[in-house]
Amino acid sequence: MRLQGIEDIGQRSGASGRWRAAVGQWAAGIAALLFLGVLSGCSGIQRDPPFQLWDDMKHQPKFKAQSEMESDIFADRRVTRMAPADTVVRGHMHDDSVFFTGIENGMYVGKMPVAVTPELLKRGQAEFNINCSPCHDLTGMGHGIVPTRVPAWQPANLTDDRIVQYSDGEIFDVISNGRRTMPAYRFYIVDADRWAIISYVRALQRAAHSKIDEVPAEVRASLK
Repeated sequence: MRLQGIEDIGQRSGASGRWRAAVGQWAAGIAALLFLGVLSGCSGIQRDPPFQLWDDMKHQPKFKAQSEMESDIFADRRVTRMAPADTVVRGHMHDDSVFFTGIENGMYVGKMPVAVTPELLKRGQAEFNINCSPCHDLTGMGHGIVPTRVPAWQPANLTDDRIVQYSDGEIFDVISNGRRTMPAYRFYIVDADRWAIISYVRALQRAAHSKIDEVPAEVRASLK
């Protein structure tokens, strides 16, 4: 009797184990089918159009860029629209003031609209050395590395009397929009730094045309 009970328990345990194994196999099979179904819903080159279990944002009314629309919303039927007239990028709204143009009443301003301070001169020197010295050299005389390597490109001597006679507004315009072989720098140097460069150019011109008597006595000994 005791052995028979043990055999019955073993048979029930074996049947239960086989049942759990079968359920596990069925569950694994269902999970695999679901996984394959999800994969089949992904966009790809295997199917065109791909099979999708759930609709996504690909199926909605829309226009594709650089294409022609089928409706007549716009007369020219172009999807990509031009920006409205007088559109200004946020944060780039500049009026036609002297600070941004160097021009007042249709003429170049004689003096810059910012106060010349030691800080402004220091900033101007830094920006000049970075952006201007490759052509005009550190002294502004036009002997930079660019004309040395490209003799056909001869920048102006900023200490020449002709440039000295330029108004501050004209120099600002030349820096901003370029002139002849000089490119425009308005996209690379902000407005305030362009005025700072002008203040430093004026300092270079003053130094080039000054006499020894105009130099303070305490610094004359350091001059070469």
